[in-house]
Amino acid sequence: MEAISTFSFFGFTSLVGVISWYATRTTNEKSADGYYLGGRSLGAITIAGSLLLTNLSAEQIVGLNGQAFTEGILVMAWETLAAVAMIITALVLLPKYMRSGITTIPQFIEKRFDKQTKIILSVLFLFAYGLVLLPTILYSGSLAFSSMFDLPSVFGISQNATIWICVWSIGIIGSIYAIFGGLKAVAVSDLINAIGLLIGGILIPYFGLKLIGDGSIGGGLDVLWNEHPEKFNVKGDVDASIPFGTIFTGMILAQMYYWGTNQSILQRVFGAKNLKEGQKGVILAALVKFLIPIVVVLPGVIAWHVFDGNLPKADLAYPELVRKVLPASMIGFFAAVLFGAVLSSFNSLLNSSATLFGFDLYKQLFNKDASAEQTVKAGKRFGLGLAIISLCIAPFIAKAPDGLFAYIQESLGSLSVPILAVVFVGIYTRKVPALGAKIVLTAGVIMYLISQFVISPIMIDAALAEAATNGITDVKELNVIKAEAYPHFLHIMGILFLINIGIMLVVAKLKPKTTPYVPEITKKIDTTPWKYALLAGVIITVIVLSTYFIF
Repeated sequence: MEAISTFSFFGFTSLVGVISWYATRTTNEKSADGYYLGGRSLGAITIAGSLLLTNLSAEQIVGLNGQAFTEGILVMAWETLAAVAMIITALVLLPKYMRSGITTIPQFIEKRFDKQTKIILSVLFLFAYGLVLLPTILYSGSLAFSSMFDLPSVFGISQNATIWICVWSIGIIGSIYAIFGGLKAVAVSDLINAIGLLIGGILIPYFGLKLIGDGSIGGGLDVLWNEHPEKFNVKGDVDASIPFGTIFTGMILAQMYYWGTNQSILQRVFGAKNLKEGQKGVILAALVKFLIPIVVVLPGVIAWHVFDGNLPKADLAYPELVRKVLPASMIGFFAAVLFGAVLSSFNSLLNSSATLFGFDLYKQLFNKDASAEQTVKAGKRFGLGLAIISLCIAPFIAKAPDGLFAYIQESLGSLSVPILAVVFVGIYTRKVPALGAKIVLTAGVIMYLISQFVISPIMIDAALAEAATNGITDVKELNVIKAEAYPHFLHIMGILFLINIGIMLVVAKLKPKTTPYVPEITKKIDTTPWKYALLAGVIITVIVLSTYFIF
């Protein structure tokens, strides 16, 4: 059986590699458009698959299922609101981006403000990728493989040593793929792995429900519904990781940042043949988001029942459930698609990092006369260096106190709020000067960091000290006291977003841009919108939101 699993793992992984090579063999990877945008040749289905797999990786599957293990389906809000943000991006933002013919979001910021603002934004993106996203992708993938396949026992070494080995193995393979393959190789492999991951991902709740329902999926759902009704409450308690009110403040902002301004996501869409294909791809991905909670939320609730709520860490819920319910004959295939998902997210971010550095920093700061080929080479070298940094950071993510997914979202809050505010104001105003954007991109980050890592701990410690004085020791009561001592980080994001916009508008009032901004229109690609985009977007939004509010 082990031989079959090993063969299926290497067989599927090799198949993906061969198909990716075949699909990209005629693309000129030495040109900027060829390497960074796949020659602007991507179709809707390839874009949708790449978007989904860039988003849906081990950090998403492991992290969200870990939160669902402890809190239930309320965490599905991350997925339902994502679909809404994707529709807004397709209908509103994408036409504006693609008419300007940009390759990166910082390029748009340069056209709207100035080169210095673009540099600041590019550096913020690279910090987010190198210090938060790349390390968490590597760590979550390594944790999943280590736990699912009991690698410490196989290798006869500690869990920590196993994580280090997995991190470096995944990182080295992913770096080779991303740096030497370009966007089209990444996107094609994403599409294949996305199909495999959806199939494999749905199999886990399928077998899990059959296990607890004595062979019946419906029986399994009845057991979960009747024995754990608290897991199906989307409003959650006061101390929940996603209080219901945050859906209307920072949650939608976090989603709009990710789907509407994040370079690693939008780069797939900028590689579209035309605006119509780009819109179709994003909207198709939003439709598939309707199924994603089955993969990233339901298994966590199943794991709560299967393991009686007893696991060393909530983030182990998914890998331990896979070990428990997946037939041995399918382990190799599942390992291959999960490996592909981890590589996809890692590759995508690394390719986007190379794009940001080559396009937005190298030519401006290091070699103004660089050719397209020199820019691509510089981007590849930078990507390799960033990969090494993330490899060194990744194993230490295990020390994150509140779980993997919470660590990602709270850490990104420092960057997502000011970036989204600058892009939003850049699109919808004409007289806000570069000075306003520069103040927000620096002061906005500092304000968030002070709020979360200085003021918040002081307020919480004071509240807990008062609770101790009053003799309160119950864990649940203490968690409620902590939650009420200081606003949730998503609420803070909403507050700071308004403050950041206010700062830019005040600067515009005091020192307006001398020449009002006029959007540039280029003819690089056909920007005729898809005629059914609005109808499809409205239908998907209604379906997704109705599913959420049913609970």
